[in-house]
Amino acid sequence: MKPAAPVTAAPVAPPPAPKPNPLPDLPIPFQGVDYALKGYHADATVKPDQVVWAAEQLDKEGFSLDTITGVDWMAEGQMEIVYDYFHLSKCLRAVIRTRIARENPEVPTISNVFPGANWHERETHDFFGIRFLGHPDLTPFLLPEDATYHPLRKDFTSCS
Repeated sequence: MKPAAPVTAAPVAPPPAPKPNPLPDLPIPFQGVDYALKGYHADATVKPDQVVWAAEQLDKEGFSLDTITGVDWMAEGQMEIVYDYFHLSKCLRAVIRTRIARENPEVPTISNVFPGANWHERETHDFFGIRFLGHPDLTPFLLPEDATYHPLRKDFTSCS
């Protein structure tokens, strides 16, 4: 019987170099990301009380709001709000994220900066129960008006 050949580890590729920040003139702490992998060019995390300020900065630079959604980080006791923006003439996509406590999911509305946020915030409220403080009307528009549940929360169980 022949002795087994020694096992050698495959070479490990070095981590990819960080992408340059495509928005260095903005006072938001953006990090460049690989668009081919993520679908956006820059990502920033801000405190909940900074989402309106961040929206104002992007508005000044000619960005438009694309969408708002939530992420339920149930194990961490947090909810994340993800704001997607785009700049048509610069062909850039940027993401702003913030996290809030799951037991009191409140964040200021950005509907005064981007009026189209009204619908996105209502949808996010419907599905995740996140309250957008200062929003003019958070009544459900996708769920029944008397709904007391939020179906995209990880602890949601259907009635059936």
